[in-house]
Amino acid sequence: MPITVGHDSSKTRKSITAGGKTLSFYSIRAAQDAGLGDFSRLPAALSVVLENMLRFEDGKTVSVDDIKAFGDWAAKGGKNPREIAYRPARVLMQDFTGVPAVVDLAAMRDGIVALGGDPEKINPLNPVDLVIDHSVMIDVFGNPRAFQMNVDREYERNMERYTFLKWGQQAFNNFRVVPPGTGICHQVNLEYLAQTVWSDVDQNGEEVAYPDTLVGTDSHTTMVNGAAVLGWGVGGIEAEAAMLGQPISMLIPEVVGFKLTGEMMEGTTGTDLVLKVVEMLRAKGVVGKFVEFYGPGLDTLPLADRATIANMAPEYGATCGFFPIDGETLRYLRNTGRDEARVELVEAYAKENGLWRGPDYDPIYTDTLELDMGTIVPAISGPKRPQDYTPLDRASDAFFKVVAEYRGADESAAANDMADEGPAPDPVIDPRKTVTVEGEEYELRDGSVVIASITSCTNTSNPYVMIGAGLVARKARALGLNRKPWVKTSLAPGSQVVSHYLEAAGLQEDLDAIGFNLVGYGCTTCIGNSGPIQKELSEAIAKGDLVATSVLSGNRNFEGRISPDVRANYLASPPLVVAYALAGDMNVNLATDPLGQDKDGNDVFLKDIWPSQSEIAELVEKTVTREAFQSKYADVFKGDEKWRSVETTDQKTYDWPPQSTYVQNPPYFQGITMETKSIENIEGARVLALLGDMVTTDHISPAGSFRDTTPAGQYLIERQVPVREFNSYGSRRGNHEVMMRGTFANIRIRNEMLDGVEGGYTKGPDGQQTSIFDAAMAYQEQGTPLVIFGGEQYGAGSSRDWAAKGTALLGVKAVIAESFERIHRSNLVGMGVIPFEFTGGDTRKTLGLTGEETVSIKGLDAITPLAEVPCEITMADGSVKTITLKCRIDTGVEIDYIENGGVLHYVLRNLAKTA
Repeated sequence: MPITVGHDSSKTRKSITAGGKTLSFYSIRAAQDAGLGDFSRLPAALSVVLENMLRFEDGKTVSVDDIKAFGDWAAKGGKNPREIAYRPARVLMQDFTGVPAVVDLAAMRDGIVALGGDPEKINPLNPVDLVIDHSVMIDVFGNPRAFQMNVDREYERNMERYTFLKWGQQAFNNFRVVPPGTGICHQVNLEYLAQTVWSDVDQNGEEVAYPDTLVGTDSHTTMVNGAAVLGWGVGGIEAEAAMLGQPISMLIPEVVGFKLTGEMMEGTTGTDLVLKVVEMLRAKGVVGKFVEFYGPGLDTLPLADRATIANMAPEYGATCGFFPIDGETLRYLRNTGRDEARVELVEAYAKENGLWRGPDYDPIYTDTLELDMGTIVPAISGPKRPQDYTPLDRASDAFFKVVAEYRGADESAAANDMADEGPAPDPVIDPRKTVTVEGEEYELRDGSVVIASITSCTNTSNPYVMIGAGLVARKARALGLNRKPWVKTSLAPGSQVVSHYLEAAGLQEDLDAIGFNLVGYGCTTCIGNSGPIQKELSEAIAKGDLVATSVLSGNRNFEGRISPDVRANYLASPPLVVAYALAGDMNVNLATDPLGQDKDGNDVFLKDIWPSQSEIAELVEKTVTREAFQSKYADVFKGDEKWRSVETTDQKTYDWPPQSTYVQNPPYFQGITMETKSIENIEGARVLALLGDMVTTDHISPAGSFRDTTPAGQYLIERQVPVREFNSYGSRRGNHEVMMRGTFANIRIRNEMLDGVEGGYTKGPDGQQTSIFDAAMAYQEQGTPLVIFGGEQYGAGSSRDWAAKGTALLGVKAVIAESFERIHRSNLVGMGVIPFEFTGGDTRKTLGLTGEETVSIKGLDAITPLAEVPCEITMADGSVKTITLKCRIDTGVEIDYIENGGVLHYVLRNLAKTA
């Protein structure tokens, strides 16, 4: 399908020759010469957005004034929050968020038929790639058949979903599916799909070069910014609008420059670097902003490390973490198998259009900060936030404090007890619990590492840390060390290329020997698909109320995310994951304590098995080859025999199977008409939940497993689904009935309306404790609207559209918080739920809220973007407090979305008008 550009202005449309042919492009320099503004010192990340304005300028959705606003941004020192309409080139999805998006598209086809339109109008206009990576779970580990057994189980669990996705692949144009067992979407994107600069034929038949840009339905879409591809995560509903041709409404962002100097020291990794970057940027405060990395440190920073830093932009709160195009970008594109003509185009285009980082690169930034990479030390982050950075030599002491906090004991007194009595039990560290496993007796205690997982695209995309992990395993094996028997170990690379080079280096055999067998190509532990730990271990942890731990090479460690048996989760580099599996205990100080003993009984320390940078670099150079990438991605869309045998139909609308517990027609468009209505004031709303700070989308809509006692479990039991077949919330996101029941159902969420209760509970209309789902349904029967109160950073974490969808389907009309994370705020608006922020220092605590209040919000019938409105809170004793709220409907387009009942309703009605 040809790309559509807004105009053919001779002022900005120029030509460029590269890769043996001449192409058109939209020139930022020509726009400056035409008097549209001084763009000479724009950051490269912002220049990509400016090029988008030039290419789509049509006098309507994009105007000349929008283009001039970028010159004003530079003149004003990096600030000019003008609303613009941005059009990414493509959309990336994974199956957990992609299935509900395709469900919505299928439902929209039904909806447009009901409005008298053509179902073929509902079709992606921009290319969409969906990578199935979130479904494999680690049921089997530690043996050579783990991979095949886990894949077989994956197909058993998910055949309904895979049949539906295959239908979507043939029903929708511009929609491709990467089958299970291939890799993680962000790593496949980085290694294969992304091109840094695209070229395509426009509506006039001319070939046009333009920057590779995208949005994705996973927050870690930002990973590809390491290859100078501008992309970030959005909710599924926003992504659906983008692929249906709707521009993304956004404000011209501030851009924070992060200057890197120096170079990494021996013994440190890119993971150690990114954990420090996350800590610094969280402290800086970059929510809603672009971060661009620059400085002489980039000259020694391989693209694999850049991608690791870019991947964790959601963890430091930024929209994206961008690295400009330079020589390292070109080296990576060549080494990963891109065509030479493409690489030549990337270099020529970047240099011609101001996107190249050369020695004279000196842009204007809104603000800056700086890090000398020579100061980086080995580190981990945890136990429940990525920004909780802890140098490795202080990790065991930090864990002691975690246990002290959990036990509620006096930390200093406990420390004195430990000093006086040595290793004897004390009030903080519980007495060890003994459990017999596999015929051997061993002890578990607070701090026992029960999960050690090399997982996630964040680090498995980086051959330096993966080869490093393999070398740690090799050296440990040679000395006779092995994982502790209570540690569930796993290796889940983000692409098949990783297995290729680990095998070529002979390192997979060493990893296998200490339990890090291949378990699958997918997200696994990083998204909570860690699978069950051994029954005896789970029972011992519960009986002893132990603070069991996990160590993973992922990007998220939120409460309740990794495993229901684990309270403390730590992010670490793959080599450190291996080391913690050998030690088996967070109380071990890896910097000073022995990991174990060798065959002769001698202590073995981390330094004894840690590889040098030259050892790692030599193996990377030898085994990570262009040919490996080309061979593994040659048939990336074909899949294995199992995928090819999945049968589906060729109908243009989906024949929804009524008995399916995975895929159901959602209620969003039932009874839809062409009529819209003004936004209504909220009158007499009750409080469904009173929540604290850093309530993540994992808290709101968990992805992991659930029990038969939950509302979701009861729904499946009533439909004769055995507990063994429950799968996970994430896998059932195509069924709104399950997901409604799972909303606010995280086992660690704390509703402050209840005293000390964890899990998805609240007070119903009768004042009694009940599940949030049951309370919401009872309020819906009464016709009572609902509100949620929250603290700071409400909605942090994944770009999880069900966190907003579930909120809306429960009958919540407004969420009132101290601040919102970017993606979740947008998703709430996209589902017709209005976000509000407290003003004037008010919080749920200063107001003394208990959840017994009634809430009314006025002024919504004449709302304007970012307006302040009055809110009346009637307290339990009948007194009334009137406060001012800031309405976080940020743009005029978002007002249209709310008036239509959501962004999809808005798109559907517009498409029906043109039918």
